[in-house]
Amino acid sequence: MNAKPAVALAALLQEALSARAGGNPAAALAAAERILDVDGRHILGSILKADALAAQGEARSAATFYGAALASAQQRGAAPELRDELRRAQQALGDMKRRFEEELLAGVRARGFDEARSSPRFALSLDLLTGRKPLYQQQPKFYLFPGLPQVQFQPRKDTPWLADIEAAAPAIRAELAAVLAEPSLFSPYVEDRSNRPRSGQAGMLENPEWSAVFLWKDGVVVPEVAARCPQTLKALEAAPLSIIPGRSPSILFSKLAAGARIPPHHGLINTRLICHLPLVAPPGSWFRVGSDLRQWEEGQAWAFDDTIEHEAWNDSDQDRTILIFDVWKPEITEEEQGLICALFDAIDAGGGATPKLAT
Repeated sequence: MNAKPAVALAALLQEALSARAGGNPAAALAAAERILDVDGRHILGSILKADALAAQGEARSAATFYGAALASAQQRGAAPELRDELRRAQQALGDMKRRFEEELLAGVRARGFDEARSSPRFALSLDLLTGRKPLYQQQPKFYLFPGLPQVQFQPRKDTPWLADIEAAAPAIRAELAAVLAEPSLFSPYVEDRSNRPRSGQAGMLENPEWSAVFLWKDGVVVPEVAARCPQTLKALEAAPLSIIPGRSPSILFSKLAAGARIPPHHGLINTRLICHLPLVAPPGSWFRVGSDLRQWEEGQAWAFDDTIEHEAWNDSDQDRTILIFDVWKPEITEEEQGLICALFDAIDAGGGATPKLAT
């Protein structure tokens, strides 16, 4: 910026600051707009315009300029003398967002909205609109099947067979107890594969804090473990397992050690749901899919989309162990199931082996 615009900008800033201090929002607004004509991302100019708009009762417009000032400060850096102005802008923006949220909730509640009983999708739309929750979408690491709903946890009405598996939880837990009695059966869930580059996997590669025993692995039965768990496999006959030869399903007991955490990550393909049946779930063992945070409860199963960012942690002083298996999404037709299998057969036949689909 050459000398003349800098001098003009300094004069405009002084004019706007004086008008704000004197309680003249119209004059402050006019000066702030001229500042932004010179530099559309000017931090203090944006704050001055926001202040003037707020003083004139235009809270929503003011919020956009407070937000612009804060974004510019983050991107461009801000002089130390602006620290108090930015802190006040942050506070003002937070207050405006809270008032906006309260007004919205009051409006929809007056028309019958009830958080406990109304549409969960509409409730999520409110959370997204007000910024209470961020937007998460499917991000498969290998294969995207287009047109599938963006659903974090699948509604129970779409997975009625989970009830039969939950009913078998005591029998499955008894088989798990025998497996847990032999710790050597467990191995780290994230394995080092010789045909893939090594990476730290956020510290989980070959980490025994997240370990597993597979009854089926990459679409193939593990006889020595499956033979120990007939009731578990019998219960899963009710589920529409995602059968892709050489790929899936994987059926496993997954153990997360006390105090351990599985970092945020995404699955490989979005045509399936991953199912959890908690069997040993101490209080303080948590699971997040997208913006939905839940605590595991023994015997209470769920199905979720693992191509949406998810993570797990065990804040308890005991190991947490669950049964995991994968099923087709209900939107995938029988024809499409066959075509997806054919696709992966063609990939393997061509030597283009991809990472296995274990959850």
